[in-house]
Amino acid sequence: MPIKKVPKPKSLIKTLFKWLAFFFFAFIGTFLIATYFFLIELDKELPDIDQLQHVQYQMPLNIYSQDKLLIAQFGEKRRIPINIEQVPPQLIKAFIAAEDDRFYKHNGVDFKGLLRAVGQLALTGKKRQGGSTITMQVARNFLLSNERTYLRKLKEIILALKIERQYSKDQIMDLYLNKIYMGQRAYGVAAAAQTYYGKDISELTLHQQAMIAGLPKAPSIYNPIANPQRAIERRNYVLRRMLDLNYISQHDYEIAVQAVDNAEIQPINVELQSPHIAEMVRQEVMSKYGETAYTLGLKIFTTVPSQFQLAAEDALQKTLHEYDERHGYRGFPHKNTQKGGAQLTDNVIGDTRQALITAVADSGVTARLYDNTQIVIAWKNIEWARPYPEKNIGTGKAFLKPNDIIWVRELAKDEWALTQIPGAEAAFVALNPNNGAILALCGGFDFYHSKYNRATQSKRQPGSGFKPVIYTAALEKGFTAASIINDAPIVIEDPSQENDWRPENYSRRFLGPTSLRVALRESINLVSVRLLQEIGIPQAIDTAMRFGFDKEQLPGTLSLALGSGYASPLRMASAYAVFANGGFLVKPYLIERIEDHKGNLLFQANPPLACADCPDQDPPPPNRAPRAISAKINFLANSLLRDVVQRGTATQAKQLGRNDLAGKTGTTNEQRDAWFNGFATDIVASAWIGFDNSLPLGHGETGGKAALPMWIKFMKAVQQNFPEKPLTQPAGIVQAYINPADGLLLDQEARGGIWEYFSEETLPTAKSAPKTEEPEEDELFAEEALF
Repeated sequence: MPIKKVPKPKSLIKTLFKWLAFFFFAFIGTFLIATYFFLIELDKELPDIDQLQHVQYQMPLNIYSQDKLLIAQFGEKRRIPINIEQVPPQLIKAFIAAEDDRFYKHNGVDFKGLLRAVGQLALTGKKRQGGSTITMQVARNFLLSNERTYLRKLKEIILALKIERQYSKDQIMDLYLNKIYMGQRAYGVAAAAQTYYGKDISELTLHQQAMIAGLPKAPSIYNPIANPQRAIERRNYVLRRMLDLNYISQHDYEIAVQAVDNAEIQPINVELQSPHIAEMVRQEVMSKYGETAYTLGLKIFTTVPSQFQLAAEDALQKTLHEYDERHGYRGFPHKNTQKGGAQLTDNVIGDTRQALITAVADSGVTARLYDNTQIVIAWKNIEWARPYPEKNIGTGKAFLKPNDIIWVRELAKDEWALTQIPGAEAAFVALNPNNGAILALCGGFDFYHSKYNRATQSKRQPGSGFKPVIYTAALEKGFTAASIINDAPIVIEDPSQENDWRPENYSRRFLGPTSLRVALRESINLVSVRLLQEIGIPQAIDTAMRFGFDKEQLPGTLSLALGSGYASPLRMASAYAVFANGGFLVKPYLIERIEDHKGNLLFQANPPLACADCPDQDPPPPNRAPRAISAKINFLANSLLRDVVQRGTATQAKQLGRNDLAGKTGTTNEQRDAWFNGFATDIVASAWIGFDNSLPLGHGETGGKAALPMWIKFMKAVQQNFPEKPLTQPAGIVQAYINPADGLLLDQEARGGIWEYFSEETLPTAKSAPKTEEPEEDELFAEEALF
């Protein structure tokens, strides 16, 4: 039997080694091939890095006044995009020291850093943040999700390598500095500088630069607002790294690490507080762009000049205080810090704020505001609040005591007054009647106290402010300013009501036969009702709809003559714009233009314009507002409305010293609403005051007393912007000397006559017997109507 040879040990080892080598290289080869195809497939799934050339940063919506003052900012992310050239070199070095000291040396991936991260994982068994270069962070932040997986890290590496091949280091740094999250809703270095220090990035000191550069690693942990101690430690680490890299000197380092950090949340630099306007714009922009409006960085420029808006808010607040002070002090019992444990707060409502009385003396009351400012209230600014025996307040100075908490307002610099939060509310709107641009809008005393926008959302009876529409319809039907209507009691039968309707005049007096001019000037209710009977309700509604009113706002009863429908102040202002612009219906608008974050124009308002001097065309050109009333009817209506200011219920407005003022007061039943709608050259405005629950304003609180002062205050502040122009008499309008008692012609030599305007077709032809006496003006009353 043959004997088998046993392999020698060396030969066996050599064979085994060959097989091991074979399997090893086979494995490596297979792994590399698999990896190659895996990476090819993975690369197909990766986002296109070309999109980095057209980055759209998420930026908030900004709303501005016409003169470019910031009104409001909406959006979760605060970002101010900048170019790399705008960033101080030292700030860039701070980020390099903190995040990636080999940024300018590697090709997108720092393999040494990655190996360190892998080593930590092997030693601790835990994944720790690290090894990510600035380029990899750009890849993650712009192109990938925030999931922390090995696959995502691999994608970061591949993308970083590709990014470095296509983009320069400065381009990559530019993307990084604009995108990185810095805490407190701030994205990018410019937003961080504003958020934490209220500075432009060029104004940051070294220690502030280091603080900001330390944020990206963990914005919540190293946040100087939320965690100041950890933030200082991180800041000092960044400074140490900058020193080690020779970016700063030892001297600069020692000063910076000892610096006290003064980071605090900086409020958005709102330059014009007009929240009602901001909310109106926000809603309109949302309807146009949807939720993306909060991230596109849109700049919305409104039609509102800041001077006009401030004047409107000041007029509204002062008028409400004046009304409130006429009706008594409601600030009792006072909150007392000793008796009730009440605390002074920093609440500011409108122009009122709280104060703590520290002393009461013969010279006045000394008090302390929440910010410890000491103020003195002179007794002349307290007298309105006393005495009120019906509230058991008593007389003298005893009702104010040290440690009482009161409400105060500043009248002028260092002059203060006792006040209270008004119980009534108000609204004000001013328009450019030639194009509908909103020049000022206030929806109430304080938006944050009540967000209800009374200027646009309220449905209040316009009262006598609607009468000019009725009178316009009458003029269109052939009535004249001299037409006579009997001011006498009238009973209107209404089968749907239990009792007949018996409208009354405010004065409870009757003038008998009265011309339309006098009736409108004195706001006589019974003449308006009889006039509506004459012209017919359908005719009046048709005219009102040409003024922009909706049919649903207009009741189909004779109460329409007294303004029993409903309207908002904005609707009333746009209706009176017809009178102010020569007879054209313009549509109010608030947004003048919209720009993107780079200043490119996205929208420009191009409203149809009123043009009284342009020839009428049917249909009107696209840029022409439609005619609501003819030039002749508009002139006659203007003449009547100017008389309201010169001799009627709005004579207070004569203090403005202008001859082009016109308008109409309005008061509703039991003085539940007080209005003044008026205009001058190139401006129209409506003022309203009332209670949200429609309680009566009180006896005597008519439109002329309660609302007109608001309009006057506003006009006094802005009228220099509107030079006075004469009312141009159009073709077809003539003057005639008439007897005011019957509206018929008089010889010019006859006594007692007046000059009146007529359209040529309504000029009276009959003559009247001459009057023997001058009319006694004191027989006419100038009180506000019931409606």
